[in-house]
Amino acid sequence: MILASHLALGPVMADVEGLALSDAERQRLLHPSIGGVILFQRNYQSPEQVAALCHEIHALRSPHLLIGVDHEGGRVQRFRAGFTPIPAMRAIGEVWDTHPSRARRLARDAGYVLGAELRSVGVDFSFAPVLDLDYRNSGVIGDRAFHRDPRAVSDLAHALSLGLNEAGMSAVGKHFPGHGFVVADSHLAVPVDERGLADLEFSDIQPFRHLIDLGLAGIMPAHVIYPHVDPNPAGFSRRWLTEILRGQYGFEGVIFSDDLTMEGASVAGGISQRAEAALQAGCDMVLVCNRPDLADELLRHLKWSMPATALVHLARMHGRPHPPGHGVLLMSPRYVEAVRHLAGLGQADRELMLVDPTNTCGNRG
Repeated sequence: MILASHLALGPVMADVEGLALSDAERQRLLHPSIGGVILFQRNYQSPEQVAALCHEIHALRSPHLLIGVDHEGGRVQRFRAGFTPIPAMRAIGEVWDTHPSRARRLARDAGYVLGAELRSVGVDFSFAPVLDLDYRNSGVIGDRAFHRDPRAVSDLAHALSLGLNEAGMSAVGKHFPGHGFVVADSHLAVPVDERGLADLEFSDIQPFRHLIDLGLAGIMPAHVIYPHVDPNPAGFSRRWLTEILRGQYGFEGVIFSDDLTMEGASVAGGISQRAEAALQAGCDMVLVCNRPDLADELLRHLKWSMPATALVHLARMHGRPHPPGHGVLLMSPRYVEAVRHLAGLGQADRELMLVDPTNTCGNRG
């Protein structure tokens, strides 16, 4: 019998349905191939509730399962009521055009508030920052990107990552090697970017390389095909992940697949084939979201031995232990200062931000 308290992390990150774990979910999360849980808006009611959920998930295993969330700011912020609304990254990028030093401070404060609030309830990391360039082409990226200029994205993403680190959380840059140029949404289609490697390195890849050189802990590749580099989507491409990202660029962190249930992943086959292709290409952990039936199918069939290097990479993603609780955080001078600074970003954002950080309702649905 496997002792739940001594299970190494596996390569699959799955989700859960509601505000607390069901018996079936507890059993699923004890499977040796599970290594993490991704939370969504449906899993959130209040800071107290989600803290209890995270505690229950962490208590299942040792080392505890990683808990991640897509919590970037703007329209991609899973937790609302009780959390500070973080501005869209494009709003910070617009400040960079005239006041780069203020934009860097805003980015760092956004990262700190985002990370500190998540750590206060037990979340280990967010899939942030977005490192895609803002070509104004992609509806799915849109204002999630900081800027069109790779220098601005590099500068501001680094500042946001420093804020996350200050809060006790590692950063995950996405979507390598760049999703902003293509119009198609990889949730619904299989986007194709016809540019070659040299063009990508001159533009979209620059922020990734900059943050890799500064110690970026995690990267998520795009479900985008770059046919002049490899016929497979980047997340299933050994050329992109093993030869280029790890070999040429020297990335030593975690590679997370994007959600394997997205349409952009369909070219790799069924769920087991998708997971195997992503892992063989170089991913350390694969995400299966919103389809518990497919997660169970994958867990029944996946045969994958975690390399020692992958376990080392994943260990870096655990949040710093003993973060201040949510109530204590709200009274922290650093936190109060950061929230007030973000509140001054602009009139449109001022209506969304919390000037008084002790009043943390702000639910925008």
